[in-house]
Amino acid sequence: MAACPCGTGAERADCCGRYVEGGAAAPTAEALMRSRYTAFVGRRGDYLHKTWAKEGRPPVLDLSGDRTVWLGLQVVDTVAGGEGDEAGEVEFVARYRSREGEGRLHERSRFRKESGQWLYVDGQVMDAPAGGQAASARAASGPSVGRNDPCPCGSGSKWKRCCGR
Repeated sequence: MAACPCGTGAERADCCGRYVEGGAAAPTAEALMRSRYTAFVGRRGDYLHKTWAKEGRPPVLDLSGDRTVWLGLQVVDTVAGGEGDEAGEVEFVARYRSREGEGRLHERSRFRKESGQWLYVDGQVMDAPAGGQAASARAASGPSVGRNDPCPCGSGSKWKRCCGR
C-alpha cells in the first residue's frame, strides 16, 4: 500500500484517500488541509473545488496541465478547527518543484464548517522571519511564491489573483 502524500505516515486509503476518493467528510480543518494537499498531488481539481468555500472558489479549477511536483508537507500550527469547532486555521509549508525550480508555499489557511463539512476559505502566505535558522531554512528550500508567479495550485492564474487573495 502507498503512504499518504500528506505526511502522516498512514496508508493513503486509511488517511486522505477516504476523503479525496472515498467521499467521506474530513472531520477537522487539519484533515481537510492535508486532504487538499493530497488532492493537489493527485491533480484532483474536482475535490479541491468541492472543498473550497463559495466566495473564494475559482469558477474552474483544471489541473490537467499542471506540472507542479509536490515534494512534502509540514503542518506548523493548528488553531481550533476540531470536530466540535465551526472555524479553524492551519499553518503549513508545502514544498514543490515547478518549471521555475524548487520552492515552498508557507501559508496560514482559514477554514469553516458549513452543514457539517469543512471548507477552505482563504489563506495568507507567511514569510519566514529574517535572520537565524528561519532564513537559512528558507534559502535552502528555494524561493517562496511571488505575487506575480503562477499559482502553485495549477489554476493558470497569477498567485496574487488566486490563492494569494
